[in-house]
Amino acid sequence: MRTWLVVAAEAREFDGILRRCGTSSPLDWPGARFARQASWKGDHWLFLANGPGRGLVEEVLSSKPRQVDIMMSTGYCGALQPGQRVGDIVVSGEMPVSSPIPFVRGEIASLDRVAATATEKRALGLETGAVAVEMEAAAVARKAKEWGVPFCCVRVVSDTAEEDMPLDFNRYRDKEGRFSIARIMLGALARPFTAIPGLMRLDKSCRVAAERLGEFFADSTF
Repeated sequence: MRTWLVVAAEAREFDGILRRCGTSSPLDWPGARFARQASWKGDHWLFLANGPGRGLVEEVLSSKPRQVDIMMSTGYCGALQPGQRVGDIVVSGEMPVSSPIPFVRGEIASLDRVAATATEKRALGLETGAVAVEMEAAAVARKAKEWGVPFCCVRVVSDTAEEDMPLDFNRYRDKEGRFSIARIMLGALARPFTAIPGLMRLDKSCRVAAERLGEFFADSTF
């Protein structure tokens, strides 16, 4: 039995996965905002979320308190190439993955900020050749290398290369780097006819993406 440590930014990114795990239980992991564990597919799975970005990953993975055989970064990502759609799966890393669900294997850019506009995403795609962008994978990969365990990244598109975010979420992070829901709502209220419908569309896309990610985990062999 292998022990997987799977790291995301937010608990909701695990919704589709945890629904398919059956029974999961609380996990005692120092400093984590969200931590669950499950026995699934013959392995032991640890799921952690502590917020977006490099610093919060490094904080929650500051020590290795238990046996971990494989580390994975997962959750939402922004598409960087034309034609990608919400719910598309992107895989990065050398670990073999077999799945009946189509996926793209390619580089994933890891920033410590949100790529908030279509212009920024297009430029990043051209500059790096990456197929997607997210905020935590590089930090998880560095920790996996430090601990001497294999690493892979499995992400699901929540926003396409052609669309802007409804708000520049970088403006609404607190001093620790987490997104402030209260400040986001105040920002949306200042632009009620554009930001509020945009946030509702993004929320729907995130729910679709989380469900698709759960399907991929359930149907795939890693």
